[in-house]
Amino acid sequence: MYKLTKDAQLVWNILNGVFIVYKPAGTHYLQVKGTIINNICRDLNRMEVRPPNKYVEIEGETNKEMRVVVRDSYADHPLVVGPRYVPEDFKLNGANLMSKESSGVLVCGVNAGTKLVHNLKLSRLTKFYKIKGMLGQARSNDFSTGAIVEKSTWKHIKRHQIDHMCAAMQGSHQRRMFDVSGLDIQSQAAYDVAVKGPIRPANPMVPMVYSIKCVDFQPPEFTLEVVCINENDAYLKSLASEIGYKLKSTAHCTFLQCTQYGLFNVKDALLSKHWDLQSILDNIQICREILREHPYMLEQEHANLVQESVTQ
Repeated sequence: MYKLTKDAQLVWNILNGVFIVYKPAGTHYLQVKGTIINNICRDLNRMEVRPPNKYVEIEGETNKEMRVVVRDSYADHPLVVGPRYVPEDFKLNGANLMSKESSGVLVCGVNAGTKLVHNLKLSRLTKFYKIKGMLGQARSNDFSTGAIVEKSTWKHIKRHQIDHMCAAMQGSHQRRMFDVSGLDIQSQAAYDVAVKGPIRPANPMVPMVYSIKCVDFQPPEFTLEVVCINENDAYLKSLASEIGYKLKSTAHCTFLQCTQYGLFNVKDALLSKHWDLQSILDNIQICREILREHPYMLEQEHANLVQESVTQ
Protein backbone atom coordinates (compact mmCIF):
# COMPACT_ATOMS: atom_id res chain seq x y z
CA MET A 1 0.00 0.00 0.00
CA TYR A 2 2.82 2.39 0.81
CA LYS A 3 4.35 2.02 -2.65
CA LEU A 4 1.15 3.05 -4.47
CA THR A 5 0.23 6.27 -2.71
CA LYS A 6 1.62 9.68 -3.58
CA ASP A 7 -0.30 11.57 -0.91
CA ALA A 8 2.18 13.00 1.60
CA GLN A 9 -0.53 13.52 4.23
CA LEU A 10 -1.49 9.83 4.12
CA VAL A 11 2.13 8.78 4.52
CA TRP A 12 2.57 11.24 7.40
CA ASN A 13 -0.40 9.66 9.20
CA ILE A 14 1.12 6.17 9.06
CA LEU A 15 4.66 7.31 9.90
CA ASN A 16 4.45 6.08 13.50
CA GLY A 17 6.41 3.20 14.96
CA VAL A 18 9.77 1.65 15.68
CA PHE A 19 12.49 0.94 13.12
CA ILE A 20 16.10 -0.24 13.18
CA VAL A 21 19.11 1.43 11.61
CA TYR A 22 22.77 0.48 11.56
CA LYS A 23 24.79 3.22 13.17
CA PRO A 24 28.28 3.38 11.60
CA ALA A 25 31.34 3.90 13.77
CA GLY A 26 32.66 7.45 13.95
CA THR A 27 29.19 8.98 13.65
CA HIS A 28 27.46 10.67 16.57
CA TYR A 29 23.88 9.71 17.43
CA LEU A 30 22.67 13.27 16.85
CA GLN A 31 24.15 13.20 13.36
CA VAL A 32 22.32 9.96 12.62
CA LYS A 33 19.09 11.45 13.97
CA GLY A 34 19.47 14.60 11.89
CA THR A 35 20.21 12.66 8.71
CA ILE A 36 17.16 10.43 9.10
CA ILE A 37 14.79 13.34 9.77
CA ASN A 38 16.17 15.38 6.86
CA ASN A 39 15.76 12.40 4.50
CA ILE A 40 12.17 11.87 5.62
CA CYS A 41 11.41 15.57 5.07
CA ARG A 42 13.00 15.45 1.63
CA ASP A 43 10.96 12.44 0.52
CA LEU A 44 7.67 13.77 1.91
CA ASN A 45 8.12 17.13 0.21
CA ARG A 46 8.72 15.36 -3.09
CA MET A 47 5.26 13.79 -2.88
CA GLU A 48 1.88 15.43 -3.43
CA VAL A 49 1.69 17.91 -0.57
CA ARG A 50 -1.19 20.10 0.54
CA PRO A 51 -1.92 22.84 -2.01
CA PRO A 52 -1.84 26.52 -0.93
CA ASN A 53 -4.90 27.86 0.82
CA LYS A 54 -7.36 29.87 -1.25
CA TYR A 55 -8.43 33.41 -0.61
CA VAL A 56 -11.46 35.24 -1.95
CA GLU A 57 -11.13 38.64 -3.60
CA ILE A 58 -13.93 40.89 -4.79
CA GLU A 59 -12.99 42.91 -7.86
CA GLY A 60 -14.63 45.66 -9.82
CA GLU A 61 -16.05 49.13 -9.37
CA THR A 62 -18.43 49.62 -6.49
CA ASN A 63 -21.07 51.32 -8.64
CA LYS A 64 -21.11 48.46 -11.13
CA GLU A 65 -21.53 44.72 -11.01
CA MET A 66 -18.62 43.19 -9.08
CA ARG A 67 -17.11 39.77 -9.46
CA VAL A 68 -15.75 37.27 -6.92
CA VAL A 69 -12.34 35.73 -7.68
CA VAL A 70 -10.75 32.81 -5.82
CA ARG A 71 -6.96 32.65 -6.04
CA ASP A 72 -4.09 30.79 -4.38
CA SER A 73 -2.85 32.57 -1.31
CA TYR A 74 0.78 33.55 -1.70
CA ALA A 75 0.99 33.79 2.08
CA ASP A 76 0.69 29.96 2.13
CA HIS A 77 2.75 29.14 -0.96
CA PRO A 78 5.78 26.80 -0.42
CA LEU A 79 8.03 29.26 -2.25
CA VAL A 80 7.14 31.87 0.38
CA VAL A 81 6.68 29.96 3.64
CA GLY A 82 9.05 27.09 2.84
CA PRO A 83 8.53 23.31 2.52
CA ARG A 84 5.38 21.73 3.94
CA TYR A 85 7.39 19.34 6.14
CA VAL A 86 10.34 20.55 8.19
CA PRO A 87 12.53 18.72 10.75
CA GLU A 88 10.74 20.43 13.65
CA ASP A 89 7.57 18.51 12.76
CA PHE A 90 9.08 15.16 13.69
CA LYS A 91 9.82 13.41 16.97
CA LEU A 92 12.57 10.79 16.90
CA ASN A 93 14.24 9.07 19.85
CA GLY A 94 16.64 6.15 20.22
CA ALA A 95 16.20 3.23 22.63
CA ASN A 96 19.89 2.39 22.95
CA LEU A 97 22.12 5.43 22.61
CA MET A 98 25.70 4.63 21.67
CA SER A 99 28.93 6.59 21.74
CA LYS A 100 30.56 7.96 18.62
CA GLU A 101 33.08 5.08 18.45
CA SER A 102 30.41 2.35 18.62
CA SER A 103 28.48 0.84 15.74
CA GLY A 104 25.60 -1.56 15.26
CA VAL A 105 21.87 -1.80 15.94
CA LEU A 106 20.15 1.46 16.86
CA VAL A 107 16.43 1.14 17.63
CA CYS A 108 14.57 4.37 16.84
CA GLY A 109 10.99 5.51 17.34
CA VAL A 110 9.39 8.14 15.15
CA ASN A 111 6.41 10.31 16.17
CA ALA A 112 4.03 8.07 18.21
CA GLY A 113 6.71 5.39 18.15
CA THR A 114 8.68 7.37 20.74
CA LYS A 115 6.28 5.96 23.36
CA LEU A 116 7.20 2.43 22.28
CA VAL A 117 10.88 3.33 22.61
CA HIS A 118 10.22 4.50 26.16
CA ASN A 119 8.58 1.15 26.98
CA LEU A 120 11.52 -0.72 25.45
CA LYS A 121 13.87 1.17 27.75
CA LEU A 122 11.76 0.30 30.79
CA SER A 123 11.75 -3.38 29.80
CA ARG A 124 15.58 -3.39 29.85
CA LEU A 125 16.04 -5.98 27.11
CA THR A 126 19.25 -7.96 26.80
CA LYS A 127 21.79 -6.67 24.30
CA PHE A 128 24.40 -8.58 22.32
CA TYR A 129 27.79 -7.05 21.58
CA LYS A 130 30.90 -7.94 19.64
CA ILE A 131 34.03 -6.48 21.20
CA LYS A 132 37.49 -6.60 19.63
CA GLY A 133 40.53 -5.96 21.75
CA MET A 134 44.30 -5.72 21.31
CA LEU A 135 46.84 -6.92 23.85
CA GLY A 136 50.00 -5.06 24.76
CA GLN A 137 48.75 -1.48 25.00
CA ALA A 138 46.70 0.41 27.57
CA ARG A 139 44.89 3.53 26.37
CA SER A 140 43.64 6.52 28.32
CA ASN A 141 39.99 5.88 27.38
CA ASP A 142 40.24 2.08 26.92
CA PHE A 143 39.72 2.59 23.18
CA SER A 144 42.02 2.85 20.20
CA THR A 145 41.38 6.60 19.90
CA GLY A 146 42.95 7.32 23.29
CA ALA A 147 46.58 8.07 24.07
CA ILE A 148 48.88 5.16 24.92
CA VAL A 149 49.59 5.19 28.66
CA GLU A 150 51.32 1.82 29.03
CA LYS A 151 52.90 -0.92 26.96
CA SER A 152 53.54 -4.50 28.03
CA THR A 153 54.40 -7.95 26.70
CA TRP A 154 51.60 -10.21 25.54
CA LYS A 155 53.20 -13.25 23.86
CA HIS A 156 52.78 -15.33 27.03
CA ILE A 157 48.97 -15.17 26.70
CA LYS A 158 47.26 -18.19 25.13
CA ARG A 159 43.70 -18.82 23.95
CA HIS A 160 42.79 -21.09 26.85
CA GLN A 161 43.79 -18.38 29.33
CA ILE A 162 41.36 -15.89 27.78
CA ASP A 163 38.64 -18.56 27.75
CA HIS A 164 39.30 -19.30 31.42
CA MET A 165 39.20 -15.60 32.31
CA CYS A 166 35.91 -15.10 30.41
CA ALA A 167 34.37 -18.07 32.22
CA ALA A 168 35.51 -16.65 35.57
CA MET A 169 34.05 -13.21 34.79
CA GLN A 170 30.76 -14.76 33.68
CA GLY A 171 30.55 -16.89 36.82
CA SER A 172 31.27 -13.86 38.98
CA HIS A 173 28.38 -11.95 37.40
CA GLN A 174 26.04 -14.93 37.74
CA ARG A 175 26.77 -15.17 41.45
CA ARG A 176 26.30 -11.44 41.74
CA MET A 177 22.81 -11.71 40.24
CA PHE A 178 21.64 -13.87 43.14
CA ASP A 179 23.58 -11.86 45.71
CA VAL A 180 21.75 -8.64 44.80
CA SER A 181 18.42 -10.51 44.93
CA GLY A 182 19.14 -11.83 48.44
CA LEU A 183 18.86 -15.50 47.42
CA ASP A 184 21.15 -18.43 48.06
CA ILE A 185 22.37 -19.72 44.69
CA GLN A 186 21.94 -23.31 45.93
CA SER A 187 18.34 -22.83 47.11
CA GLN A 188 15.04 -23.80 45.51
CA ALA A 189 13.96 -20.16 45.59
CA ALA A 190 16.94 -19.24 43.43
CA TYR A 191 15.99 -21.95 40.92
CA ASP A 192 12.36 -20.76 40.80
CA VAL A 193 13.56 -17.24 40.07
CA ALA A 194 16.07 -18.35 37.43
CA VAL A 195 13.53 -20.31 35.36
CA LYS A 196 11.39 -17.17 34.95
CA GLY A 197 14.09 -15.54 32.84
CA PRO A 198 17.21 -13.40 33.23
CA ILE A 199 17.51 -11.76 36.62
CA ARG A 200 17.36 -7.99 36.27
CA PRO A 201 18.55 -5.82 39.14
CA ALA A 202 16.11 -3.18 40.33
CA ASN A 203 18.79 -0.51 39.93
CA PRO A 204 19.08 0.25 36.18
CA MET A 205 22.60 1.62 36.74
CA VAL A 206 24.06 -1.77 37.74
CA PRO A 207 25.65 -3.52 34.70
CA MET A 208 24.93 -7.24 34.48
CA VAL A 209 26.73 -9.64 32.14
CA TYR A 210 24.90 -12.86 31.31
CA SER A 211 27.43 -14.31 28.91
CA ILE A 212 30.96 -13.48 27.81
CA LYS A 213 33.11 -15.69 25.61
CA CYS A 214 36.07 -15.43 23.30
CA VAL A 215 35.11 -16.32 19.73
CA ASP A 216 38.40 -15.51 18.00
CA PHE A 217 42.03 -15.15 19.03
CA GLN A 218 44.63 -13.93 16.57
CA PRO A 219 47.44 -12.59 18.80
CA PRO A 220 47.61 -9.82 19.76
CA GLU A 221 43.94 -9.35 18.77
CA PHE A 222 40.98 -11.13 20.32
CA THR A 223 37.21 -10.96 19.87
CA LEU A 224 34.55 -11.26 22.58
CA GLU A 225 30.81 -11.85 22.41
CA VAL A 226 28.94 -10.33 25.34
CA VAL A 227 25.29 -10.54 26.39
CA CYS A 228 24.33 -7.98 29.03
CA ILE A 229 21.91 -5.32 30.29
CA ASN A 230 22.29 -1.94 32.02
CA GLU A 231 25.67 -1.48 30.35
CA ASN A 232 27.23 1.56 28.75
CA ASP A 233 29.98 1.88 26.20
CA ALA A 234 32.60 2.82 28.79
CA TYR A 235 31.85 -0.36 30.75
CA LEU A 236 32.07 -2.56 27.65
CA LYS A 237 35.39 -1.03 26.65
CA SER A 238 36.71 -1.69 30.14
CA LEU A 239 36.00 -5.42 29.78
CA ALA A 240 38.79 -5.77 27.22
CA SER A 241 41.16 -3.81 29.45
CA GLU A 242 40.21 -5.92 32.47
CA ILE A 243 41.08 -9.13 30.66
CA GLY A 244 44.50 -7.73 29.79
CA TYR A 245 45.27 -6.70 33.37
CA LYS A 246 44.13 -10.02 34.82
CA LEU A 247 46.40 -11.88 32.40
CA LYS A 248 49.42 -9.84 33.56
CA SER A 249 49.44 -7.63 30.49
CA THR A 250 47.47 -4.70 29.12
CA ALA A 251 44.76 -4.38 26.49
CA HIS A 252 42.34 -1.92 24.98
CA CYS A 253 39.19 -2.07 22.85
CA THR A 254 39.51 -1.50 19.11
CA PHE A 255 35.97 -2.28 17.93
CA LEU A 256 32.55 -2.20 19.60
CA GLN A 257 29.41 -3.34 17.81
CA CYS A 258 25.87 -3.94 19.03
CA THR A 259 24.61 -6.94 17.06
CA GLN A 260 21.21 -7.37 18.69
CA TYR A 261 18.81 -5.43 20.94
CA GLY A 262 16.18 -7.73 22.37
CA LEU A 263 14.92 -9.47 19.23
CA PHE A 264 15.92 -6.64 16.89
CA ASN A 265 18.80 -8.13 14.95
CA VAL A 266 21.49 -6.46 12.89
CA LYS A 267 20.32 -8.33 9.78
CA ASP A 268 17.14 -6.20 9.77
CA ALA A 269 18.95 -2.89 10.35
CA LEU A 270 18.95 -0.25 7.61
CA LEU A 271 22.31 0.84 6.25
CA SER A 272 22.90 4.55 5.79
CA LYS A 273 22.19 4.32 2.07
CA HIS A 274 18.69 3.03 2.93
CA TRP A 275 17.74 5.81 5.37
CA ASP A 276 14.87 6.94 3.13
CA LEU A 277 11.13 7.14 3.66
CA GLN A 278 10.19 3.97 1.77
CA SER A 279 12.78 1.81 3.52
CA ILE A 280 11.85 3.21 6.94
CA LEU A 281 8.15 2.44 6.37
CA ASP A 282 9.00 -1.12 5.34
CA ASN A 283 11.21 -1.52 8.41
CA ILE A 284 8.46 -0.18 10.69
CA GLN A 285 6.24 -2.98 9.42
CA ILE A 286 8.93 -5.58 10.19
CA CYS A 287 9.37 -4.24 13.73
CA ARG A 288 5.61 -4.09 14.23
CA GLU A 289 5.39 -7.82 13.48
CA ILE A 290 8.22 -8.56 15.93
CA LEU A 291 6.50 -6.61 18.70
CA ARG A 292 3.15 -8.21 17.93
CA GLU A 293 4.60 -11.73 18.18
CA HIS A 294 6.59 -10.88 21.33
CA PRO A 295 4.53 -8.44 23.42
CA TYR A 296 6.74 -9.01 26.48
CA MET A 297 9.36 -6.78 24.86
CA LEU A 298 7.16 -3.80 25.69
CA GLU A 299 5.96 -4.94 29.11
CA GLN A 300 7.98 -7.41 31.16
CA GLU A 301 6.01 -9.42 33.69
CA HIS A 302 9.13 -10.02 35.81
CA ALA A 303 11.22 -6.94 35.06
CA ASN A 304 12.49 -6.28 38.59
CA LEU A 305 12.91 -9.53 40.47
CA VAL A 306 14.74 -7.75 43.29
CA GLN A 307 11.67 -5.78 44.28
CA GLU A 308 9.50 -8.91 44.18
CA SER A 309 11.86 -10.80 46.47
CA VAL A 310 11.83 -7.91 48.96
CA THR A 311 8.04 -7.84 49.13
CA GLN A 312 7.97 -11.56 49.74
